[in-house]
Amino acid sequence: MAPTVHFVILAFLVANTTCTRIARQVYEVTHPDDWTSLSFDCPPECFCPPSFPNALYCENRGLKEIPSIPSRIWYLYLENNQITTIPEKPFVNATQLRWINLNKNKITNYGIERGALSQLKKLLFLFLEDNELEEVPAPLPRSLEQLQLARNKVSRIPQGTFSNLENLTLLDLQHNKLLDNAFQRDTFKGLKNLVQLNMAQNALRNMPPRLPANTMQLFLDNNSIEGIPENYFNVIPKVAFLRLNYNKLSDAGLPTSGFDVSSILDLQLSHNRLTKVPRISAHLEHLHLDHNRIRSVNGSVICPAIPAVAGMRDSFNDGPHLRYLRLDGNEIKPPIPMDLMVCFRLLQYVVI
Repeated sequence: MAPTVHFVILAFLVANTTCTRIARQVYEVTHPDDWTSLSFDCPPECFCPPSFPNALYCENRGLKEIPSIPSRIWYLYLENNQITTIPEKPFVNATQLRWINLNKNKITNYGIERGALSQLKKLLFLFLEDNELEEVPAPLPRSLEQLQLARNKVSRIPQGTFSNLENLTLLDLQHNKLLDNAFQRDTFKGLKNLVQLNMAQNALRNMPPRLPANTMQLFLDNNSIEGIPENYFNVIPKVAFLRLNYNKLSDAGLPTSGFDVSSILDLQLSHNRLTKVPRISAHLEHLHLDHNRIRSVNGSVICPAIPAVAGMRDSFNDGPHLRYLRLDGNEIKPPIPMDLMVCFRLLQYVVI
């Protein structure tokens, strides 16, 4: 393989755009005269900051149980403890909870009392990363918008788990033990507003079936996926960010149309087994093909066709939108083919 040579056409910083919603903590500043009342109901093993009366900080305390949560709390921080169970009792008065962080504990599915979480009717964000879960917990509150389950032992998704989670926009299942048999055709039924689905670093050999139609970000890095079914992207017509790095994709495993999907803006196929550049859409802006088995690039062959539009003017903006291209780690020898530059006139950064 030829040594990697970097050709930078124009230094350009590329940042991945994400539409993940970030929680905004809005607290009411409390008058000093009310500090005594806040301290009165504050669990002794936790910290209740007077200036943030809606927050309860119980992280890094060596806790084995969840303390009783005051009714005024919106934001609950319990990460990095020794908690094994989520019983219903501590949350009886916590009817205003919006945010629970239980990352880095020892919670198992058997330790979650049925109804303990579903009773939290205003909960928006639930963080259960780095625990001992073997399946996606259920039932969960209908209000939930983000569910973070990274780095558990999840290998099962019980039927109907997501059936009532129509408000969920982000589902993070990365770094678990999911196999293809974890999914049924109706597994994701009910997720009408899901935007981001992350199943990177599992043990999938096939693309997950029947994804929610509104999915915009699909992350499947570090699996063992060998192929993509024909017309797979028809059911997710809004997908814009697709990551399939570190899989086992070959030319034969791609659909006939390749990735000629007008919605895709960022396509990452690094560290696979491709020997040629797949078919792409004229709307694609970022393409990662580094560390495959590609030997040559023919710009005239891979140049996407532009749909004929009456009155279209011949300008830079009328051509393919590709701005960023990585081809390093292949068997391509420099220089950059001129026909590549002729086709992709908006290219700002190329690595070959």
